[in-house]
Amino acid sequence: QVQLVESGGGLVEAGGSLRLSCAASGRTFSNYRMGWFGQDPGKERELVAVNRGRGARTYYSDSVKGRFTFSRANASNTLQMNSLKPDDTAVYYCAAGGSYTLDSLDTQRAYDYWGQGTQVTVSS
Repeated sequence: QVQLVESGGGLVEAGGSLRLSCAASGRTFSNYRMGWFGQDPGKERELVAVNRGRGARTYYSDSVKGRFTFSRANASNTLQMNSLKPDDTAVYYCAAGGSYTLDSLDTQRAYDYWGQGTQVTVSS
């Protein structure tokens, strides 16, 4: 059974940092695409960062490029969030996908597994 468990969310002032972690189990994830999505209330989940595995480069959304850093090691990954802004406030979800897909990696359909989400709140 595949499980993705996020941790590390919380409340931080603007300009601060947080580190989100995703612990994955139940598969060998080295070939899986793994990423993070953020979701505001009433809105669709939006891709923040994704890595296809096997040494591939990480893609970042324009809104976080230069501030967030994604890293992965075996079945875990982290999202280091620096210079946080109030607009970064969202529930962040870890996602993993291993099946072949023609869907764009910035869509939820491209991922097979999701964590429960962790709240990040940035105060101004």
